[in-house]
Parts: sequence; C-alpha cells; structure tokens
Amino acid sequence: MTDVSSCFLLSAAAFSGAVVSGLAGFAFSAVAGAILLHALPPMEAVPLMMACSVGVQAANLWALRKNIQWTGSLFLIIGGLLGIPIAVGILQRADSQSFRVGFGAVLTIYAAYALFRPTLTYLRHVNSRRLHALIGFGGGLIGGLTAMPGALPTILCDMHGMPKNEQRGLVQPFIAAMQIFALALMLSRHSLSTKFMIEFAISLPALAAGAALGIIMFRRVNEIAFRRIVLALLFLSGLSLII
Repeated sequence: MTDVSSCFLLSAAAFSGAVVSGLAGFAFSAVAGAILLHALPPMEAVPLMMACSVGVQAANLWALRKNIQWTGSLFLIIGGLLGIPIAVGILQRADSQSFRVGFGAVLTIYAAYALFRPTLTYLRHVNSRRLHALIGFGGGLIGGLTAMPGALPTILCDMHGMPKNEQRGLVQPFIAAMQIFALALMLSRHSLSTKFMIEFAISLPALAAGAALGIIMFRRVNEIAFRRIVLALLFLSGLSLII
C-alpha cells in the first residue's frame, strides 16, 4: 500500500475515523473500517485500526485530562478486564453471530427511541462502584463479542442524563483501556510486519489532524447536539451489527 491512491485512502480513513472519535469518544473503527476493509485484507486492516484507535484515545485522554473521573473509570476497567476473557472463551466455543445481531437490534431500538422520544426523563444517578464494575463487565463482555466496549457505558450515561464532559470523563479511560488490552492480546499472537509499521506511519499525520479537529468540535458543540451525535452513532453501530 505505497502508491498515491492507497496512501490517500489510508489517510482519509484515519482522518474521518479520528474526527468522529475525537468528537464522540468512540466509533473510530466503525468509520475507518468502512474504507480500510475495502482497501486492505482484514488481517492487515484490523490491527491497523486498533493501533490508530489507541492513538486517538491517547489524544482524547490528554485533551480531557481535567474531566477524567478516575475512581468510576477504574471500576469500569476492572469489570471490563474480567469480561473480555470470558468473551474470548465464548468466541472459541460458540457462534457469536446471533448475539451480535441481537445486541445490534437492542442498540438500534434504544438509540432510535432515545432520539425521538418526546420528553427527556432520566434515571436518578447512582455513583456506585459495584454498578460501575458491573457495567464495565458487561461492556468488556459485549466488546469482546462485538468490538464495541463503550456501547453499554455510553447508554448508562445517556439514561442518567450525564453532561458531555462527565460522560467522556467516565467512559473515555474505559474505552482506551479495553482497546489497549485487545491490542496487546492481538500482538501476543501476531508479530507486527514492516508493512504495518509503514502504513501506521503514513496514517499518523491524518490521525493527528482528525483527532484535533474532533476534539475542537466536541468543545464547541452544545449538550443537546452532543447527545444526538452519540445516539446517532449508537444507532448506526447497531445497524452495522445487524446487516
């Protein structure tokens, strides 16, 4: 992937995915994958997307460092680290396609209902370590089966009507930790090729520019618009699991 057109496709995928992830905090692979999976074989595209996504998450964490809720995020992460190995075991022993379709349907229905419901009524926020660990476990389990670890914590934040800075401060470290853990698992089984390193290096300028633009957009968008963006991405992510 060294010719001009291929480099352009790689940069376009990295930039578009980074903009969305910088703005909403997730969905890098869903956006970038729509381009990369048509330009590269899955065995090359998936680790490249994971590495790029971790890079964007690092930029997000730095930009949101003053809003990070370390205690709540820590218990989300602990739960998630317990959930991922179980998901890996399920993948090795059973067909996870039915689960993906079912979860995609639930995700799509919830996002559509939340987008179009006439009045916004929220659950009372409960700052419970056990609840965070349980949600993290569910997020890790779902993430291991669907590659969407942030979906369940994001739904929890929406149901409690959390402001965008609090939501990103709670969920962002969890998503970053799950992606780093998943990338480490992959690297423990597959070595990185020289081609991978070249493609990753090519994507870095577009990745940095997209992440910066996305973070700027996040800071300027209001609470209502941010909520609609997140729900729309959840809706599209759910559809991607069904189709």
